[in-house]
Amino acid sequence: MELIQQFIEKAKQQPRKIVYPESTDERILIAASKIKEMGIAEPILVGDEEKISALAKECGAELKGIQIVNPVQEQEKLESYAEEYATARDVKISLAQRLVKKSMSFAGMMVKMGDADGMVAGVATATASVIQFASLTIGFQEGMSTPSSFFIMVLPEFEGEKDKIFIFADCAVNVSPDPRQLAEIGVASGLNAKSLLGIEPKIAFLSFATKGSANHKDVDKVNAAVEIAKELKPELAIDGELQADAAIIQRVAEKKVKQSEVAGGANVLVFPDLDAGNISYKLVQYLAGAKAYGPILQGFAKPVNDMSRGATIDDLIGVTAITVVQAG
Repeated sequence: MELIQQFIEKAKQQPRKIVYPESTDERILIAASKIKEMGIAEPILVGDEEKISALAKECGAELKGIQIVNPVQEQEKLESYAEEYATARDVKISLAQRLVKKSMSFAGMMVKMGDADGMVAGVATATASVIQFASLTIGFQEGMSTPSSFFIMVLPEFEGEKDKIFIFADCAVNVSPDPRQLAEIGVASGLNAKSLLGIEPKIAFLSFATKGSANHKDVDKVNAAVEIAKELKPELAIDGELQADAAIIQRVAEKKVKQSEVAGGANVLVFPDLDAGNISYKLVQYLAGAKAYGPILQGFAKPVNDMSRGATIDDLIGVTAITVVQAG
């Protein structure tokens, strides 16, 4: 079964409320209609009901049974959201009231306050803005201060294993993470490997060096990140610095690494910067014929995912299913 279909089937077992703040895009309306019909989630659309209904009629989207929330008409919720936002962000209530009226902020506060279980956005909003709104409203997981992303990479064949799954992080968000940020990326990715995919994470922090084979400030950064990651989650299998071959190929690891519970069997690969991560996932996708699912956002207190502005309806359905599983 295709990985996305697996997420869809899993989401159907426990549908969650997923909010969409960009409800004037017909792709959102068609996707929401199909998501409701398939039983993947309970969609919530944010916006003016008349405009949404008119657009739905034009594009043939059936919105029966789908909740539509207009921020300007939800006075009671606006007040409670504004109070919570003002307290959390330490701003004046008047500023908070203006901010939470915006669809993106309102949707984020719905998730924050438990009126929705997750948010999907980005078809009409830049990734940086989606992350900023989510950071300001939903906030971060305990112990985390960095939003990041990961790709699920499925290789058709790897070392004799069919459909081998790896997590690649961060390949879309953090350009040049410092040691603390890099550590958080690794920990969050490992936790997602376990909760989303049911695999026991073996987290390798990658470098051009393996266990002191070279001296450089970039290697020092990776080593510092490894130590921080181990402090954050000592129960996780974490190691580094490791070259890519030492991380994933057992026969190489046996030659380069004396003792490691990760080397030779890593399934979560943490790249030192966005150059390395982005280049690597695209090379693996196109040269090795891997399927790349993502980027999937992580690090937030509750699930939020960003879509490409070129996203298709099927993309929205798939990412919604992933968001539901994250929420569960």
